[in-house]
Amino acid sequence: METPGLVVHGEAAPFSTALRSLVNNPLYSDVRFVVGQERQEVFAHRCLLACRCNFFQRLLSSEPGPGVPGPVVLSTVPAEAFLAVLEFLYTNSAKLQRHSVLEVLTAAVEYGLEELRELCLEFVVKALDVELVCEALQVAVTFGLGQLQERCVAFIEAHSQETLRTRGFLELSAPALLPLLRSDKLCVDEAELVLAARSWARVGAAVLERPVAEVAAPVVRELRLALLAPAELSALEEQNRREPLIPVEQIVEAWKCHALRRGDEARGPPCRRRRGTLPREHHRFLDLPFK
Repeated sequence: METPGLVVHGEAAPFSTALRSLVNNPLYSDVRFVVGQERQEVFAHRCLLACRCNFFQRLLSSEPGPGVPGPVVLSTVPAEAFLAVLEFLYTNSAKLQRHSVLEVLTAAVEYGLEELRELCLEFVVKALDVELVCEALQVAVTFGLGQLQERCVAFIEAHSQETLRTRGFLELSAPALLPLLRSDKLCVDEAELVLAARSWARVGAAVLERPVAEVAAPVVRELRLALLAPAELSALEEQNRREPLIPVEQIVEAWKCHALRRGDEARGPPCRRRRGTLPREHHRFLDLPFK
């Protein structure tokens, strides 16, 4: 009876090093990519990409015609991120950088590379800081990465004031801003949050060439105007006449909370204090303190 064969393994490091030397190497390359806005040329090998990734298998399934084949254009992925993806496909490892990891994560999600996606997510969570967190939140919301979204929101809740001053906050989409404005745990006063929302809407209005109030409409209802003191609410109402941001009926509802003080109008999210809400005299009439 024949003895079963034995699988033996050589050293992994030299194998990985040899394959890494083929990343973006024209030697024996049979496919070229033109990637990113900079249109950088990247060399690769069809058989390796196709056997490692279904996305590339579908992309490269057609046989190249006679002559020199034209490049495959991938304009949405930056060259640095694409090279990191190639490195992972060739060697099952990649060097991630803080400044480009979200672009690698985006590519991993779009190309269906689950293992690389998980490695990127682990890296991002460890690297989260005030400058990175809003960009990470935007990626999480865009691609439905629920755990990353939760980690980002929790980080922003703990570092609210610093985060509101970043460029990343101003560049958030409305769907990414919503979970922040709905949070009871933001460590920021409502007056400052209203100012931040106005700045965010102004930036969006300039980029989209739309009115400030129109840009703000999907999120502005989450501002808790009843937490503002009467003098603050009056000042906001006057500013809102000069630069519309908040629907008039929402300001009326806030005045109603002040007038009634107790009862149904003083219950629920519009009157619920956040973790960072500064105390005001009328807050003693609100029935739902922060927990």
